[in-house]
Amino acid sequence: MALLGAEYASSDEESSPPRQEPRKTAASTIIAAPEVSLDDPMRLQMMLAKPTDTDLTYNVPYADLTRPFQGPTNPFITTEGNALKRKNVLTGYAEEAAISDATFTNQHRTFQSRGYAQEPNANGALVGDLASAEKYGGRNIVQLKASRAKRQRQTKGDPSIVDGEGRYMGPWAKYQEDLQYEDEAALAEGELASDEEYIDESVAPVNMAPMSKAATNYQDDHSNQETTEFHGSSLIDYQGRSKLIHTWKHGTKPINALRFIPSTNHLLLSASADAKIKIFDVYRDRELLRTYSGHTKSVSDVNFNPSGTQFISGSYDRYMKIWDTETGACLSRFKSGAIPHCIKFNPSSPHEFLAGMSDKKIIQYDTRSGEMTQEYDHHLGPINTITFVDEDRRFITTSDDKSLRAWELNIPIPIKFIAEPHMFALTAAAPHPSGKSVCFQSGDNKIVVYAATDRFRQNRKKEFRGHNTSGYAVDIDLSANGDWVSSGDSGGWVCFWDYKTCKMHHKIRAGEGAITCVQWNRQTTSRVATAGLEGIIKYWD
Repeated sequence: MALLGAEYASSDEESSPPRQEPRKTAASTIIAAPEVSLDDPMRLQMMLAKPTDTDLTYNVPYADLTRPFQGPTNPFITTEGNALKRKNVLTGYAEEAAISDATFTNQHRTFQSRGYAQEPNANGALVGDLASAEKYGGRNIVQLKASRAKRQRQTKGDPSIVDGEGRYMGPWAKYQEDLQYEDEAALAEGELASDEEYIDESVAPVNMAPMSKAATNYQDDHSNQETTEFHGSSLIDYQGRSKLIHTWKHGTKPINALRFIPSTNHLLLSASADAKIKIFDVYRDRELLRTYSGHTKSVSDVNFNPSGTQFISGSYDRYMKIWDTETGACLSRFKSGAIPHCIKFNPSSPHEFLAGMSDKKIIQYDTRSGEMTQEYDHHLGPINTITFVDEDRRFITTSDDKSLRAWELNIPIPIKFIAEPHMFALTAAAPHPSGKSVCFQSGDNKIVVYAATDRFRQNRKKEFRGHNTSGYAVDIDLSANGDWVSSGDSGGWVCFWDYKTCKMHHKIRAGEGAITCVQWNRQTTSRVATAGLEGIIKYWD
């Protein structure tokens, strides 16, 4: 009607301006309940027939799968996702992260030792004990390796000046940090306000003139010059030999183990890759006394019982055999299915022995019943060494998994686990005669020392270097008094170190091939037996 009126309007109405009607604003709508589709209630009833069902009873259209959520809003869902995630592990929710094995091992050991680690998905954020992380600056276990700076001392001074500035201090010169502590203590206590309080007024200070350098010249003092004089007829024997005493020929194959008989050390037992074990006389005629045959493959290790009447051998034919030393009879045989790499009798219980196997296990046998009594299976690689410590109540094992574990005898749970990122496989071991430490041959061409007490910590001040052992299982041994450490070498050398100073004292050229076996004589303490890949045993003094 408005359009009709506008079309047939008169001329007077056209001349008058059109009337403007007030503009209406849209009223705001209030939704009291969320929008819920009720187009097909039958389909909704089919979908919610049984909330506990896990299978669909009809084919869901694609339109329903892509339809937005309907109904009340879940208050536990945030904009960042579901805050209350379900557990996928026993301790909570574990997220997947792609990191290298070295990084994971580094952070895992940092968390074990310091209590904190870096979260992989949080750009280096630390989790765990934040107080400990603040104390150590958030550094990992590799960055926390000890970097000991050398302590600075005062200058020794001039020997010609007795008193005053620049006076001679000599070995009594203090360290800089000690002087700093003394200065801080002096400032902290009011009694040390001035030096005048310490002047004894009854004794007048003496201002002595500096002594002349001629008065302190000790060049003519001969009290510290030692000399010696040889009174014998010749420094060498009639054949020109100075150190080598005797040589035994075991065979053409490499020798894997050398063992002196306990207590007397008058017999030397050798095990070779030719599957034979031989025993030699050391003191009298130095002849071959007996050959023990019975293994079909290379003999990996041999070990005497504490009395020396029997010894046990392990071979790559997977057999472990106990032999009578005197008669050569095989007393018993053991087989577990794996290759024994190292075998040790329990010194306190001669009827028990431990064997480190190629299948990552240490097994314990009772020779009286012939049965396995215990199995220790926490290592992740073949076993290299077994060493009894703490009066034979505990033992230490090393493996190709680059770790060291300490065990209580008859308890298959390790009491100490040591595995650092910088560690290499420990291939040989030798206990110190004092029983307080154990030396290990490390795969990075050095010998390291670990304590044999409760904490089993590494003595970082003792490392023996200068030889090459990479690629070979080179044996080590200590002298009877514990003053000397000896080791073979891949180049045919035998090296000797001073145990206290860790300095190499001497090297002997013992063969052309690698020297893998070294044994000290516990009775004649200056003599050493060596053997290697050439199949020749040499006896040195």
